[in-house]
Amino acid sequence: MAMTASHPQPTPTALPGPPTDELLHVVQFSGGIGSWATAMRIKAEYGTDRLVLLAADTKAEDPDLWRFVGDAAAHLGVTPVIVADGRTPWQVFADQRFIGNSRIAPCSRILKQKPCRDWLTANADPATTILYVGIDWSEQLRTPGIERGWKPWAVRFPMCEPPDLTKAQMLDWARAEGIEPPRAYANGFAHNNCFGACVRAGQQQWRHLLQVAPERFAAAEAEEEHLRDELGDVAILRERRNGVSRPLPLRELRRRATANAAPEHGPSAAAANRSA
Repeated sequence: MAMTASHPQPTPTALPGPPTDELLHVVQFSGGIGSWATAMRIKAEYGTDRLVLLAADTKAEDPDLWRFVGDAAAHLGVTPVIVADGRTPWQVFADQRFIGNSRIAPCSRILKQKPCRDWLTANADPATTILYVGIDWSEQLRTPGIERGWKPWAVRFPMCEPPDLTKAQMLDWARAEGIEPPRAYANGFAHNNCFGACVRAGQQQWRHLLQVAPERFAAAEAEEEHLRDELGDVAILRERRNGVSRPLPLRELRRRATANAAPEHGPSAAAANRSA
């Protein structure tokens, strides 16, 4: 489906190489709204005859992510290519004897980048392939590192090209096309990955996860505690106190959050209710 007047076709970035009808267009189809918008722009520009939606299954995603991938792929008329290592992030951490964090996330490299690169190596000649990544103009500073990381394939970022769209506009665009966006956004998450329990996230997102999906927080806490038994005083999160950085386990984050919330349900709250 061509873009509507409210979502005009972007100005393409000129890339050297063979004629466009010989190019393979591979979209990193993460299940996020940006990757969907990217695929829509590429469909509008090149059609779908040589469009690939490449998705990596980390075995830790929200089932609704795969609902969205299926709905979006059906709307595009393209069957997604799904690759997988077969392990979960926590299994990777155990095998690596290292818990991922905001700075170093072996789960991303092993469960996403490597399976996708293996598929590209087997199926996509760098001389006739363009790889598309769904980050938008607000994250444009990341593009040089991504380009280096995916060499020898050329990489393009359609959502960094005009017209600039906000995430809210992309979500509205999906609804206008008859596709229900991933529920993660409605639940207050900025990204649709790892069921909200992403080790790259900071304390704020983990506190939010505890509030909106305590069962998911509890599952991550249990996994972290198991690895702490094996590896010692390590954690996804860190905090700095008196100039010293130290691990902040999810168990402790939960304890603090619960303690801060306790007065709302304690004796003073009960007394207030009786007097009301």
